[in-house]
Amino acid sequence: MSAVNSIAKNSDLRKRIFFTLMMLAVYRIGVHVPTPGVDGNAVMSFFKAQSQGIFGLFNTFTGGALSQFSIFALGIMPYISASIIFQLLTSAIPFLEALKKEGEQGRRKINQYTRYATVALAIIQGYGISTWLMNSTSPDGHTLVVAPYVGFLPFQIMTVITLTAGTCFIMWLGEQITERGIGNGSSLIIFTGIAASIPSGAHKLWELVTSGEMKAIVAILLVVFMVAIIAAVIYMEVAQRRISIQYSQRQGSGMQSMTAPSSHLPIKINFSGVIPPIFASSLLMFPATMAQFVQTPWLKALQDSLNPSGVIYNILFVVLIVFFAFFYTEIVFNPVEVADNLKKYGGFIPGVRAGKSTADFIQNVLERLNVAGCIYLCIVCILPGILSTQMNVPFYFGGTSLLILVGVALDTAQQIQSHIYTQKYEGFLKGAKIRSRRVTF
Repeated sequence: MSAVNSIAKNSDLRKRIFFTLMMLAVYRIGVHVPTPGVDGNAVMSFFKAQSQGIFGLFNTFTGGALSQFSIFALGIMPYISASIIFQLLTSAIPFLEALKKEGEQGRRKINQYTRYATVALAIIQGYGISTWLMNSTSPDGHTLVVAPYVGFLPFQIMTVITLTAGTCFIMWLGEQITERGIGNGSSLIIFTGIAASIPSGAHKLWELVTSGEMKAIVAILLVVFMVAIIAAVIYMEVAQRRISIQYSQRQGSGMQSMTAPSSHLPIKINFSGVIPPIFASSLLMFPATMAQFVQTPWLKALQDSLNPSGVIYNILFVVLIVFFAFFYTEIVFNPVEVADNLKKYGGFIPGVRAGKSTADFIQNVLERLNVAGCIYLCIVCILPGILSTQMNVPFYFGGTSLLILVGVALDTAQQIQSHIYTQKYEGFLKGAKIRSRRVTF
């Protein structure tokens, strides 16, 4: 309640929240604007039949824009993919690593390269999906493309231009939200797309209860179980191991020793976030997607064996999540560099020698936390399959979507809290200056 009152009193924060909501509303309106030249009903039935492949994952992230094949059909995913690629390349390519260390100017150059890569990925994906749609039909035999030419341009060229422009516009919306709104714009756009499916899921559950297919007590227990899972995910997302850091004592004036400052090095349990599940699910869904393009017996057999509710799929999913979690952490976090920085500024871990011993200690802590984080990610990511097969839940709950929803909500709430604290601090300083002037006069 106090946070709500603080928001009401903070005019700048109110403007930021209102601006964010307006930009997200523009995005949701654009989701329902169709791409020229396609049969909307045929495309929707077609993508509904492909919901188990990688298109189902992308459709979740785009908030249903792909299934409607709207101008935002590619969503923000090309930008996210380009950002992840450059984040990994920054630690592998010396030129990009040097740019990162240049500060704000270097980050701007990397962001510019990311935008160029986003346009390139959008063009490639737009051309691929437009070519595929021209050669595909809906389950009832209707053609998906009803106009081979849109104006004077062929359907493929017009679709590439439309989808690329839509992705660039969403990227611009995300940057505007980050700069002038509250929270991370790209993350909030994905959050909005995923959250848009919550009302339909609740409606399906209500229909099952009213039709008698599910008992009311079972539905109540299911809701309680989901709330408990969300609480557990929130706990794990904020959980961290804090390594104590001490700094060498300094001598003050008159050779009097000053108290040595202390701090801590926080390391999250889920250090890699949602990147391992996204990479793992995309890799496993790739054969099912390719089977739609290439009709070969061995690829069809591979698709059947990689059923998302099957044992083989879940085993491979767990193995890939563990691999990508350790791989991502190894690339992004460098214990040797952290140990060198601590030694440079006179910091040390109590009971651990500076230098290599400190790096080994941090590496061991990081590996143990990674094991716990992998167990947590695997449980959350195989949860949707268990709920759908064992409990006949009519909607998707858990997995990457739940991790994104919780992570973005926590990050946005933290930024709102930071704005409130900053406003209070500035008000305190302003009041202190006024009091000091009164004393002076």
